[in-house]
Order: sequence, then structure tokens, then C-alpha cells
Amino acid sequence: MYLFNVRVYGLLINENQEILVSDEQEYGMRFTKFPGGGLEYGEGMTDGLKREFVEECNLDIEIINHFYTTDFFVKSAFNESQIISVYYVVQNKTPLELIIKTHPFDFDGDIEPLQSFRWIKLSEIKESDFTFPIDQHVAKLLLQSL
Repeated sequence: MYLFNVRVYGLLINENQEILVSDEQEYGMRFTKFPGGGLEYGEGMTDGLKREFVEECNLDIEIINHFYTTDFFVKSAFNESQIISVYYVVQNKTPLELIIKTHPFDFDGDIEPLQSFRWIKLSEIKESDFTFPIDQHVAKLLLQSL
């Protein structure tokens, strides 16, 4: 039996041409990724992404367009599943009220899961800013699209 783990992520770019990233710590592992997460059974991609943004960022978003869907094999860093990730360009429909940090992994508290957010200038984004291979590939595609 093959297990698939479907993930959905949002690329939120502000008026300063910065993209929102999420620094997280879970299962004792630190990682940087785009906001989003796992699709739940019965959800469509855009509904799942909207739910994830409400859960993670307390933010109502609008889907602007599809950006990328995984087209290479990636095994999960957490289990034996194959990761399939879908990325959308999004914009906020309500004001962003997150605490924005300037340094990676600047968490408030120490009880996992931990999460903090920061902006990275699109012109300065690097593949190495991200932990997982698919996010690294998306960062490369973002740079190519500038």
C-alpha cells in the first residue's frame, strides 16, 4: 500500500515585495516553510488552504492563482508517505494581525508545536532559506519569475 500526503501552501506577497514564511518546531525538528499544511479528507485544495490560513495565521485569504504542483518524488521527512504539494498565490482579504519576527525560529514559548512568521524580500529569497525540497524548488521558481 502506498500512502500519499497531500499538502497545500500559500504564497502571500505584501506591498513591499516580501513573501511570508513560517518557522516551526515540531517533533524536535526545526523547519522553515511557506504557510499551509495537510489537506483533510473531504476538502478541496482551495478550501484546505483557506482553512490552514485561518488556523495558522487567523487570516481570511483569497486564492489568486495556482503557482506549482509537485512534479517529482519526495518522501515525507516525518513518515513513509509520498508528499504531493500544491502552491497558490494568495492575498489577504482581512488585515494581517500576526506578530512578525525578524529572526528565524524566534518563538514565543517552548511547548511544541511552535511557530513564528517573518517576511523575506522576494529579490533576496534563496533555496537554502527553506528546509524541505519542494519549498526549495518553489523558491527557485519564484526567483525565476522575477
